[in-house]
Order: sequence, then C-alpha cells, then structure tokens
Amino acid sequence: MSDSNTTNFTNPSTFILLGIPGLEVAHVWISIPFCAMYAIAMLGNFTILFIVKIELNLHEPMYYFLCMLAVSDLVLSMSILPKTLTIFWFNSREIDFSACLTQLYFIHCFFMIESGIFVAMALDRYEAICHPLRHSTILTNPVVVKIGLAVMLHGGIVVLPYLLLARQWPYCRTNIIPQTHCEHMAVMKLACTNTHVSSYYGLFVVFCVTGLDVVFITMSYTQILRAIFSLPTKDARLKTFEICGSHLCAISAFYIPRLFSSLTSRFGQNMPLYFHILSTNVYLLVSPMLNPIIYGIKTKEIWAGSSNTLLRKAL
Repeated sequence: MSDSNTTNFTNPSTFILLGIPGLEVAHVWISIPFCAMYAIAMLGNFTILFIVKIELNLHEPMYYFLCMLAVSDLVLSMSILPKTLTIFWFNSREIDFSACLTQLYFIHCFFMIESGIFVAMALDRYEAICHPLRHSTILTNPVVVKIGLAVMLHGGIVVLPYLLLARQWPYCRTNIIPQTHCEHMAVMKLACTNTHVSSYYGLFVVFCVTGLDVVFITMSYTQILRAIFSLPTKDARLKTFEICGSHLCAISAFYIPRLFSSLTSRFGQNMPLYFHILSTNVYLLVSPMLNPIIYGIKTKEIWAGSSNTLLRKAL
C-alpha cells in the first residue's frame, strides 16, 4: 500500500475504489453479467418511457408511476455501473472526494425514491381495485404530480444527513474503499471519529422509514387481495390478480435483496468481504434490470403498446 493511502489527512482529495477484493483476477469476467444487467436496465426502462409517451391509452396514474419508477431505475443504474465498469475494465480506481459523496447521495436518495414510488403504486392499485368509482376523481394528473414531487422530496431529505455527516468527518486512516462504489457504510468505516450517530440513523432509515413503506404496501395489498377474492367470477379474479402480480414481483425483487444485504453487512462479520460487496450490487442492480422485464411481460397494455410500436415501425 502506498504512503499516500496511509498518511494522516482530514480531507482526502480522492478515494480509491478497489472493486471486489479477493476477486480481482475475475473482474473482467464479473463485468460481463454487470454489463448485461446495465444494458437491459437502460434498454428496458427507456422502452417503457417511450411506449407510455406515444400510447395515449397509457396516460393514466398507473403508468405515470411506472414512468417515475423507470426514471429512478435509470438514475440508480447510471450512478453505479459506469464507474464500476471502468474499475473492472481499465483499473481506474480513483474517484474524487466530492464525486464519491455525490455518488453516495444519489444511490441512497434514489433507492428511497424508488421505495416511495412503490408505495404510490400500491395506493393507486388500492384505489383502482377497492374503490374503482372514485379512483379517477382522486388520482387526477395534478395529484399524481404532487405525489411524485413529495416522493422525490422525501427521498432527498431522508438521505441528506448521510451526505452532511460524511462531508464533515475527518478521514485519517485510509482513503481506500473496498467496494465498487461509494456506499454509506463503506465510507463511514473510513472516518476516524465517532460515527455512531450516522450508524444509528442508517438503522432508523432501514427499519423505520423503509419499514413503514413496507408496512403500508403490505396493508394495501392485504386489502387488494381481499377485494380480488371477493370478485364474483374466476376470470375477473385472474384478470385483476395479473395486474397486481407484476407489482408484487417488482416489490419482492426490490425489498428482499435490500433487507438481506443490510442484515449481512451489519451482522455477517464472518462472511467473506466479496460476498458483502456482491450482495450490495445485487440489490442495487437487479431491481432496475427486472422492473421493465416484469412490467413488460405481466402488463398486457405495455406488451400491446410495444407490439403496436413495432408494427408501425415495420409498416
């Protein structure tokens, strides 16, 4: 390790991202699935945005929220993958101190925004299925815009303490981050001061803020499932459940890897470092890749819209 990485300093100009320590020889091979996930996420989410824009019959709250989710997925992917791939391909490990903190903020901010969007989508499905007569009068376009702005503001404010605390910490140990990106826990471990406040706040965000989102979604879908099973015919139940099935799949792909990664990072000290890093990347990268696939396959309107677009192109 060079002296520049171990000399005492309180304001490092750069951090060094190691990628996946222990698997350096496999970085190029690991980059292949990472690059594939990035390409699928980009193509899939841009496709959803394009289809919803040109198909007028998709201009309703459910698809507006889906567009918000696609934008969040795009920002989340672009915040992580480009730098990760430069580490894997070109061994370009340096990242500016301010850029590192900016990346940290964007990653956690848009994760919280995505969680809020899932809550909004659960609210939309609850109103559409449990109270269909008042759905269009409650979730009007101005209300959808306000919900979107509230979700963004909520995510930005909740994550802001991460950035403010990390910016004022002294870093006198090392500027080496054993990660593929600047993540809150990884940066926090480099500080040579008491970081208990930030650690406790991180736990509060995971279990209280994100936990409340999960509780609200669970309550909404409990009521939705009750309404579905009370429908008079089997065909009606299946049709309605198909609409909600895509949401449930996307929600599971988003929250379960996140919960697993959070628990292993705090309580899985005996697990190899590369396992923690890979689990973190899984919860950040898999959901943006899977969401357009899940909604494209499960949602007939999206599938029909893409088919119509391809037919118009062919003609």
